[in-house]
Amino acid sequence: MKASTFVYPWDIIGDPEAAARIAALGVEQVTLAAAYHSTRALTPRHPRHRVVTAEHAAVLYPTDPAGDRWKGRALRPYPAGDWAPGDAYGEAAEALARAGLDVHTWVVLAHNSRMGAEHPDTSVVNAYGDRYPWAPCIAQPATRAYLVDLAAEAAVRPGAGGTELESLGWYGLQHLHAHDKTGGVGLGDAGQYLMALCFCPACRAGYGEQGLDADALAAGVREALEPLWRGAPDGGGGWAEIEKLLGEETAAATRAWRDETARTLQETAVRAVRDAAPDGFQVLLHADPVTYHVGANPGVDPEHVLSVADGVVVPCAGGPGLLAPFAGQGREGAVLAANLGVVSGMGGSPGTLTVDLARARALGATELRLYHAGLASDGDLACVREALAAR
Repeated sequence: MKASTFVYPWDIIGDPEAAARIAALGVEQVTLAAAYHSTRALTPRHPRHRVVTAEHAAVLYPTDPAGDRWKGRALRPYPAGDWAPGDAYGEAAEALARAGLDVHTWVVLAHNSRMGAEHPDTSVVNAYGDRYPWAPCIAQPATRAYLVDLAAEAAVRPGAGGTELESLGWYGLQHLHAHDKTGGVGLGDAGQYLMALCFCPACRAGYGEQGLDADALAAGVREALEPLWRGAPDGGGGWAEIEKLLGEETAAATRAWRDETARTLQETAVRAVRDAAPDGFQVLLHADPVTYHVGANPGVDPEHVLSVADGVVVPCAGGPGLLAPFAGQGREGAVLAANLGVVSGMGGSPGTLTVDLARARALGATELRLYHAGLASDGDLACVREALAAR
């Protein structure tokens, strides 16, 4: 079972031992960030720094040198600041390749707080009129065009053997923002879906195409959420609870609009990556098998997504259960990668990696992803080496 670990360019650049250290873990591949959102990250072994602050979403390489792709466009990638200057991705990729590692790109798409701040009309708008600046609305034509072109450019970096596309779908409320204080009310699965419904002009028109009045829908969402704001417990029924809150027909209409919007974006983005890539280039999507889920691992229909991409990367922090719906759905050779956290300070469990790997394999996983070699402590990495040696 091939294993890959996630890494940032700043984990590698300036640390002459970093690439060899990662190779010594026993991984065959590195998934290296090429386009990433704002973050504050530890670098516990770097000889020059211990904290890196990426102030905004940025590409970690120079954009199209000819300028044709982005010329005259309001929505375009932001260059990184001093946390990843120049071709940081390329410099790190070369060091990792010299250490004998395959390098694939890690591309974060519909997650960009700076774009939401500078172009507020691009953001998801909830039923109360609140904008989510971190969440570009994937229904808007200009935003979709931006995401597709960013996917193609950031994914196909020189020497990369493939890509992993994160956040290629809807984003909602649950995002760790600066000093995040949104956990005081337990919204549950149903409440999070209702808070993720977008009411920007494009989505309002989309609901109309499904036979819904957008104003009436927004009022219905607010009414359904009111008991949760007062502290009522979530019904815990998943989609059945959403149908109870909105009504079956209304809930189905919202999901039809959102599912189709996400599916067509995924199809278009993957096609654009393939058109730009050499033969044999692998395209994976970070994904959740429940289509109405939102976030970095957006919901997809397993059969559909595996007919579009070469495979998926599936979050397994809560256990490997999300793998099962994907097993056996794709073409022969489709990748089903279990994404396991190995940073104990962030909720990962490197000490149980051997057991977790075996459970994932039993549910159909063909590959392993480890989050995240650059953030993990020496003790965490020792557990990784031991587990991978025992594969």
